[in-house]
This record gives sequence, structure tokens and C-alpha cells, in this order.
Amino acid sequence: MRGMTRSTARYRWQALVGVLLGLWIGGCTKVDSNNTSPGTVGKPRVVATSTIIADLTQEVAGDEIQLTGILKPGADPHVYEPVPADSRFLEQADLILYNGYNLEPGIIKLMKASGGKAQQLAVGEFVKPLQLDKKGEVVPDPHVWGDAENAIAMVNAIRDALIKLSPEDQAEFTQKAARLTQQLKQLHSWTKQQIQTIPPDKRKLVTTHDAFQYYGRAYGIAIAGTLIGISTEEQPSAQTVQRLVESIRKTGVPAIFAETTINPALIKTVAQESNIKLAPRQLYSDSIGAKGSDGDSYIKMIEANTRTIVEALGGKYTPFQPNK
Repeated sequence: MRGMTRSTARYRWQALVGVLLGLWIGGCTKVDSNNTSPGTVGKPRVVATSTIIADLTQEVAGDEIQLTGILKPGADPHVYEPVPADSRFLEQADLILYNGYNLEPGIIKLMKASGGKAQQLAVGEFVKPLQLDKKGEVVPDPHVWGDAENAIAMVNAIRDALIKLSPEDQAEFTQKAARLTQQLKQLHSWTKQQIQTIPPDKRKLVTTHDAFQYYGRAYGIAIAGTLIGISTEEQPSAQTVQRLVESIRKTGVPAIFAETTINPALIKTVAQESNIKLAPRQLYSDSIGAKGSDGDSYIKMIEANTRTIVEALGGKYTPFQPNK
């Protein structure tokens, strides 16, 4: 290298190698679904299975933990198949927060077999479940977050688990959980008011699968029995589709709804065959929306769903404006 001593050249080469090595290591490091900030390095490792739990955990914990979300927005937890990276995160975690009631069977199976040191907490199971009849078997309904008051119970469970994990941050976790709880209480009241604007004979919800029982019970909208029992794992027969079409026609609903985590082919076919409008916007059921969408947090998800339902069923939507 002309004009450069051997020692200088060697130094620059070592520096270049160091930069490239750093880039390679960085490229091999998973950026979790919640974009945890670099300031959390060295702090307790927490893994959340669903996007809903990850969002609530992030709100309570802030930057006091390293948070990794297993599921990405739009992924269906019922059928998700874990990848090798998931196993590593579960093994390295200090705390694993999952929904429970068999919402995420693939991840639960992997979690139980991980052999890690983590405390495992089913935050959804802090809610007394409703029941589902699946092929003659009665099972707990895992979609507990449909009722914002249930989300408060989940937040409390998350807060207590975080305090146990990192007692020195108790004050911050408590303060943030209290603020989130206040917003959830406002959301609960607001959602009730919005559904009440729908004409009483139109307060019937028909969706792709059985994910809205808690929402319906909490906010006064009947879950039509037409698609209940159709799970995300099965492909219905032509006979089943015809039965659904006939059932939906009898409900008299002005619209039916697709969901973001489920292939809309079935509900589109049913809408066409029954000559009933398919709502122009999909509902968020088992996952919050992608970043930048109208449902990219738990609170925004419930607001977006309520707007979609109210507008499609003939009500009058007023935006949610929580008190600060």
C-alpha cells in the first residue's frame, strides 16, 4: 500500500475486519416483533407468545426488560408452527407470558419441552373462561381479550409477574399498569356505548370463527350461531357451506365479517351465496395489526373492530378519545 506503513495498513485491516464481524453478528441477532430498544440489553429476558400479550407487556414494562414476541402481527396462534429460533428464545427467557386455554398449542408444547429456567405464566387463564363446543367436546374459549375488562385482569397478572422478576422496578410497573388500566376502563365503556347505536334487531355478529364470544357478552351483541364451531384448522365441505348460507339468511344481518388472521375465502363464498354484504374492513381477532395499521395495539384493535362492526351494522361510530 503506497504511502502507508505496514503497521498502519495492518491496523486498518484489523479495524475493517472488526466492523464486518460486528455487522455479521448484528445480522444474526433477531430483532423482536416489538422492536425492543438497545437500552434493554442486559435486562431480564421476557418472551410473550401472542401479539396481544406482547403489546400489553410492552405497555407495562417499557424499557425495563428485553421483550421478544414469538408471533408476528397477522399470524394465527391456533395453527402456528414454531421455528428453531423460537426454541432458543424460550430456553434463554427469564419469564414466558402466554395466553393459555390452548390458544397457541404449538408454542405451548415447545415451551413445556424447552427445559429453560423461565417462569411460565398463562395470563389469559386469570379470566374465568366461557366454553366452546368443538365437535362434541366442551373446551375453554381462549379469546378472553375480547372483553376489555378481561384485558385488565391480564395486565394485573403481567404487572405482578414483572414485579416478581424485577422488584427494583415495582414502582414503574405499577404506575404504567395503572395508567393502562384506566385507559382500558374507558375503552370498555366507550365500546358499550358504540354498540348501543346499532339498531337492536341488527346487533348480531357473524364472523369466520368463534373468536368473539367475550366481546359479544361484554358489549351486548349476539353472536349468531352460524359459524360457531368452524375452527381455523378445518376446511368445511360444500354441505357445510350450504348450511351456513341458509343459517345466515335467517339471521337477517346486514353484513358479515372476515378476520385478518384467517383466509377469507370461506366467508366470501358464504357472503356471495347468501347475498349478504361482506363488511369492507376485516376484524382483528387473534392478533393485533401490523405496525402502522389502525389496529397495531390492543386498544386500537378493539377500537378498530368496534368501528367496523358499528358502521357495517347500521350504527353511528364516534372515535375513541381516552382521557389522559
